Amino acid sequence: MTLSTFLFIVTGVLLNAAAQLLLKAGVNAIGAITLERGTLLVTALRVLTQWPVLAGLTLYVVSVGVWIVGLSRVDVSVAYPMLSLGYVVNALAAWWLFGEMIGPLRVAGILLILAGVFLIARS
Repeated sequence: MTLSTFLFIVTGVLLNAAAQLLLKAGVNAIGAITLERGTLLVTALRVLTQWPVLAGLTLYVVSVGVWIVGLSRVDVSVAYPMLSLGYVVNALAAWWLFGEMIGPLRVAGILLILAGVFLIARS
């Protein structure tokens, strides 16, 4: 994998992770969402008027474009597992931004993900 291909893949992963964090920030502002027939449209409008949600959806679109470029340059069996780096990024960012806990089992899972991505990237 060339450096530019790796950068496209990692950029796609980071954009995807940032999109998730923005979506979470947007829904944090409105609280838990209940899916009731009578309030579904109002709830959807409340969600879609949160700027972090709109920014997150926009980043998803951009990440797909970047990801397509990366996929055109490397086997999907190598690229797709790289998406799991998003779990690592999101776990650390959620701890830092939202105060979410990262216990010993999550740390172990993160280390396993990193080891797996390393092995796949080296193959």
